Amino acid sequence: MIAGFDLASPLVCEGIIGDGCGGGRLFSVETEALRVYDPQSKEIIVLLEDIKSPKSISKAACILKIECQDSEIKFDLSALKKV
Repeated sequence: MIAGFDLASPLVCEGIIGDGCGGGRLFSVETEALRVYDPQSKEIIVLLEDIKSPKSISKAACILKIECQDSEIKFDLSALKKV
């Protein structure tokens, strides 16, 4: 567990350094919001709200993918918006 984040949870993923945007940061979905934790600054920032029935989160390069019960959300970390 890192800074209160359970990396085994399907609603938490880690940004790999060198894999595009967000390297070294932790991304999580809780209380209907996508959050990012920066371990250097110890800051948590909400990136997106109103996420209904999330099941899992994953990251590839600069895109976070959130699988929800009835939909899929893609969030571009370089543009800081849904795509």
